Amino acid sequence: MSASDNRVIAVTGATGFVGGALVAELLRRRVPVTAMVRDRRKLSADDALGVASIDDIGPDTDWSAVLEGVGVLVHAAARVHVMDDQADDPLAEFRRVNTQGTLSLARQAAAAGVRRLVFVSTIKVNGDATPPGRPFTADAAPAPVDPYGVSKFEAERGLFALSEQTGMEVVVVRPPLVYGPGVKANFLSMMRWLNMGVPMPLGAIHNQRSLVALDNLVDLIITCANHPAAANQVFLAGDGEDLSTTELLRALGGALGRPARLIPVPASWLKLAARLLGKGAFAQRLCGSLQVDVGKARNLLDWRPPLTLEEGLSKAAGHYLESIK
Repeated sequence: MSASDNRVIAVTGATGFVGGALVAELLRRRVPVTAMVRDRRKLSADDALGVASIDDIGPDTDWSAVLEGVGVLVHAAARVHVMDDQADDPLAEFRRVNTQGTLSLARQAAAAGVRRLVFVSTIKVNGDATPPGRPFTADAAPAPVDPYGVSKFEAERGLFALSEQTGMEVVVVRPPLVYGPGVKANFLSMMRWLNMGVPMPLGAIHNQRSLVALDNLVDLIITCANHPAAANQVFLAGDGEDLSTTELLRALGGALGRPARLIPVPASWLKLAARLLGKGAFAQRLCGSLQVDVGKARNLLDWRPPLTLEEGLSKAAGHYLESIK
């Protein structure tokens, strides 16, 4: 969407990790944008920024008042995947927000005349793991295995069905692990451990994993909002460079200026210990492979990641080091 377009782009989850970076980049490009948020106080004031308050994202949310004049809607808000989910029925909770909430929003968007909806999904729709050297592709058969992935896949199916019924264009973007300035969860923990010089038993992991820098994901989302060929397509996001957990820790340690202290413990030992401790899923993330092929975005959209993996790690590390000063 260009700055000359008289209709705005709206972003849900605009105070989140991805949504916040997307809003900032759209403003930098002088694109009219409306941030849809629960808490206005988390947004910095900007004359070019419209703000719409939403109490919840669910099947009964009324979006009609905030969709007027929107040309493209990027739906980045979600109930996100967490380790050790404490909900009584995790799948029901994921479906309420990620499936039913998304489809309710989409129906109202179509009724309001929104031209295109870009849905930020997840690589978990494809599955949790790949054999080394056999990456997921955008058009491969989905195979979600956890409640988060299932809820996102069901939303994708509903969105494409709605597109056929209404003519509103739908674009799905499935990212793997997203990292960048302000990243949290396991990636932040890795930076903390590396910066403190904590020895880690991860010096002999020979998997292959794809990541996507926050800037690269934002750029792909904006491309999907603009490009005519993106309509009604699914794209996988990634840096286009894969590496093992061991290689990632060494590269991230270098970006932090703190060489990684890695002990070469065999992956089979780590997996066994993790299973005994009830942490099998965490071990799979550390030791298993998950690769994505971004060839469809390259070929169909002529998209190239703006940052190399090294540049992305450097930005994430630099922000972390500034935050702890």
